Amino acid sequence: MTIHIKNPDDLSKMRIAGQLAAEVLEMIGPHVQPGVSTGKLDQICHSYIVEEQKAVPAPLNYNGFPKSICTSVNHVICHGIPSDDKILKSGDILNIDITVIKDGFHGDTSKMFCVGEVPDHARRLIRVTQECLYKAIGIVRPGATLGDIGNIIQGHGEAHNYSIVREYCGHGIGRIFHEEPQVLHYGKPNTGTKIIEGMTFTIEPMLNAGTRYTKLSRKDGWTVTTKDRRLSAQWEHTLAVTSDGCEVLTRRPDEEL
Repeated sequence: MTIHIKNPDDLSKMRIAGQLAAEVLEMIGPHVQPGVSTGKLDQICHSYIVEEQKAVPAPLNYNGFPKSICTSVNHVICHGIPSDDKILKSGDILNIDITVIKDGFHGDTSKMFCVGEVPDHARRLIRVTQECLYKAIGIVRPGATLGDIGNIIQGHGEAHNYSIVREYCGHGIGRIFHEEPQVLHYGKPNTGTKIIEGMTFTIEPMLNAGTRYTKLSRKDGWTVTTKDRRLSAQWEHTLAVTSDGCEVLTRRPDEEL
């Protein structure tokens, strides 16, 4: 397993890519409304990334993925493909996953959105999943382990009677979209790879309201849903490990991190 440690020049470029990804999530928020298609959201994000940011939408044509963003609605866990036929309705919950490439480096982040009037149980799932991400970020520092990250996410999620998706995880990131290490969202303390300064990776917990079991679409080969079709939520940030903690490269202005 080769983990690419980033130098100051790499990190300055990753900081820019991360902020561009965060800006896309801020920009698209007002467009997430009942009656809008996920295909339209993809179109808006694509134009903004390419024309305004002069960057590249990393998902487009990545291993054959056909769109520029991922839109995962309700029971879709991740990798949902935007479509003009998928019209958002009041009560839906939506994850938008953005990855941009700028000057050869990736910034990767996702956020949950509520469409119209969303039931309290769905809002609770969204909130607890975000808390899992923030709690994990809070323990990232040199000397901690990847098992510590998985453990704190698993502990908090399961304490609220949610299940943790195991088939999909966070990942190293830099010039390569997905590189080592894999960052699992479950695990035991003091196990796994030790975290060191200069590592860059994503943390992106996926919590299900029902069981943890997943189903991959045979039709498109990308869309991952909960097997029991109950709701799922996900939040994601890209981090850089510093000498005494971490920097959240995709932090949005409304977040206190």
